[in-house]
Amino acid sequence: MTPPSRAELVAHLVRTGIAGHVDTPRQNNLRHYRRLCHKDPYHQFGLTFEHEWQFDEVLELMAKRCGVVADESHRWGVDTIDPDRTVEALDAVADRFAQAAERRERVVFATGHPKNLAETYRTWKSALEGHGCEVVTAAAGFAYEVATEHPPNRRVLVWNDGVGFVMDGGNPRHSHHPFAMRAVLQTLAEERRDWPQLVIADHGFAGAAGEAGVPTIGIADCNDPALFLAEYEGKLATTVPLDDGYAPPEYRPLAEYVLERAGLA
Repeated sequence: MTPPSRAELVAHLVRTGIAGHVDTPRQNNLRHYRRLCHKDPYHQFGLTFEHEWQFDEVLELMAKRCGVVADESHRWGVDTIDPDRTVEALDAVADRFAQAAERRERVVFATGHPKNLAETYRTWKSALEGHGCEVVTAAAGFAYEVATEHPPNRRVLVWNDGVGFVMDGGNPRHSHHPFAMRAVLQTLAEERRDWPQLVIADHGFAGAAGEAGVPTIGIADCNDPALFLAEYEGKLATTVPLDDGYAPPEYRPLAEYVLERAGLA
């Protein structure tokens, strides 16, 4: 497909709901912000924070970095992601990809949204790999247990065409947990292999990498404040705000825009 212009991409983001008025409800956003302030591990994504974040501070930062409604009295209904902030972050991703390709860096791709974002990651992975980057994988088969009302409870790390995610034994699973990325980095260390020079991920995969000091690009929805706070505190290089729940084809213009800007198309 022909990569979109900036204006075309903004229009696409708004039309699909990836940005603009998004499907993630306002009440869900506010609930997650409070849970992060209460240090709920499920919403911390494996990150620790220097600042003791309060709810009003989280909302203020999310309004600035993501584009949610800043008014605390707006408690129910539609919330927003600023599409210009999305594209600005994608511009930063493209510039970092160009640098990674020039340096032929070691890169890792992993996602807690395998049904939605894995195709985009594979597109980027293939482009970087085609320009000399080494795609790193490790710890395949690492497993952990989760508390859930809907078994199976076991999660297993798999790699599919260079992109990591967890499965429940038969199906790819949505995940916030940092355990799989921690296992990746630990395994690389134990095997005396070099750590990645760049991680592109979301949820706990991104949080654990950033917490470990690996240069990390994160993708995050407006109900996932942890990566935005981590970027603010310097643990992530870039966090891209977007609704992460759409079908893979809806993200293709976004993926192609990044590669075109990076000179990797």
